[in-house]
Amino acid sequence: MKSAYKNELADAAGVSMRTFQRWLSQNKDKLKELGASPRQQLLSPKAVEWICREYGIDYPAAA
Repeated sequence: MKSAYKNELADAAGVSMRTFQRWLSQNKDKLKELGASPRQQLLSPKAVEWICREYGIDYPAAA
């Protein structure tokens, strides 16, 4: 697992950045626990793993 940018995850999910940000805004508390802030563009490996599991994103680094 490695870090990833939000735009990479949005592309992997097939959604716009605006939609992806809306998805993340629904889970602010969980993302805070994982060390991700709303303005942060580069997400930690733990955050990437959780987001991919939560939203069913097939991201190569999340495997």
